[in-house]
Amino acid sequence: MTNLTSLPILSIVTFLPLLGMLLVLLLRGQQAMKIAALLVSLLTFVVSLALWAGWQAGEAGMQFMESLPWAPELGIHYTVGVDGISLALVLLTTFLMPLVLLFSWDTIHDKQKTYLALLLLLETAMVGVFVALDMVLFFVFFEASLIPMYFLIGRWGGPRRIYAALKFFIFTAFGSAFLLAGIIALGWLHFQQTGVWSFNVLDLYGLGLPANLQTLLFFGFVLAFAIKVPLFPFHTWLPDAHVEAPTGGSVILAGILLKMGTYGFVRFLLPLFPEPSQRFAPLLAVLAIVGILYGALVALAQKDLKKLVAYSSVAHLGFVTLGIFALQLESLSGAVLQMVNHGLSTGALFLLVGFLYERRHTRMLDDFGGLWKLMPIYAAFALITFLSSAGLPGLNGFVGEFTILVGTMKYNVVFAVLGTLGIILAAWYLLWAFAKIFQGPNANPANAGLKDLNLREVAIMAPLVLLFIIIGLFPNLFLAKINPSAQLVLDQLNNPAAITQYYQTQTVSAVEVGER
Repeated sequence: MTNLTSLPILSIVTFLPLLGMLLVLLLRGQQAMKIAALLVSLLTFVVSLALWAGWQAGEAGMQFMESLPWAPELGIHYTVGVDGISLALVLLTTFLMPLVLLFSWDTIHDKQKTYLALLLLLETAMVGVFVALDMVLFFVFFEASLIPMYFLIGRWGGPRRIYAALKFFIFTAFGSAFLLAGIIALGWLHFQQTGVWSFNVLDLYGLGLPANLQTLLFFGFVLAFAIKVPLFPFHTWLPDAHVEAPTGGSVILAGILLKMGTYGFVRFLLPLFPEPSQRFAPLLAVLAIVGILYGALVALAQKDLKKLVAYSSVAHLGFVTLGIFALQLESLSGAVLQMVNHGLSTGALFLLVGFLYERRHTRMLDDFGGLWKLMPIYAAFALITFLSSAGLPGLNGFVGEFTILVGTMKYNVVFAVLGTLGIILAAWYLLWAFAKIFQGPNANPANAGLKDLNLREVAIMAPLVLLFIIIGLFPNLFLAKINPSAQLVLDQLNNPAAITQYYQTQTVSAVEVGER
């Protein structure tokens, strides 16, 4: 073990934004608050890079584990850790948050202190979701993420912000009720079998559940995570939330919050319920394909650029879900990588929409045209981002989609063909939208005075585009860390007892770390 693993890095990364929130609330002066929030988020990202630097190559299980008693008489502990799957999502979260804060620098003028505090609180909740191994702790973070996003939409959103915020909250809270019931049931079943309460997911992986009960709990978890993705037909809250949310909220929602659902499928659903996961995988794959095709076709019909990007998320997250339930190493690893790719590409698309809206206060495609000559820097960033989202070879989107399709082809050829059709449709609506905005003559006099991106806006887009290229050209930098953990999840489906024994040794190690 390296020296890094003896430090509570996960706790620092998780709670540093919360300390930043308290600092922002104590400060006076808008400039001081903005600087403090940005510096804290940048520091959080830098600290999170220690996870990458100290990563033990080839290790499939949890690393950087910490465990401390919370309510031990109920079997509840503060237990955190990351494997290759959650590592990717933690880094995505800490990477995107400084960009969101930088975008909001001159775009949020009302109640800035509250806005910044909510963003930092949200970062703690999101990181907590991806590192929590105790299911009660996971649920606390999962629910905590609802509150700041509800207020971000409801206070700083568009004209229908209250409706969108309520719809987002009600849908997600409804699914969470089933999740909580399932968590309590699993803890109780562990008590019945061992005489000890435990909500540590590494302990719960080994429960021998009766088939009927396993199926019942499986569908409870499916409902909770499918709403969060959102998987068709539970997607109706997403377009409203995206369209009405402020740009920063849309970036976080698309980039990170939606991944809580797909992450839940991988971390909890497949390993906890191996038999129904395999039995009902075709059903969930079909729903994913319906979402891919439906989202793409509806995106083609949009005249509002932000709505187009919102429906593209339905399609792209359907693709991630298809990769998960194809139950192949290539497709599952590709799905995890595509979670990251979608967070980067769609987050960048929402930022581009935000840049344009701040200048023209319209998102209608018909209001634009010929912007390539007026805003060449903006157009160049937009072209690379659109191509990334469309899956151009050499960029990040292609790697994720290709590996998902390779795995899906092994599982079901028809599913792979239909998924490919979704990629074709995505290229259609993205290139059509690009042509409407940037090509042809500028027939609207209101666009004549549009200014190109400034230095701050270039600083926001440049790291995103750089990652598009790095992941596209060197995907194994990421897949080498994801593959062992993805294989372990798939092994759990076929041999739960052996994998449970493997995880039990990790649980003991975590307790020892906590005692030190």
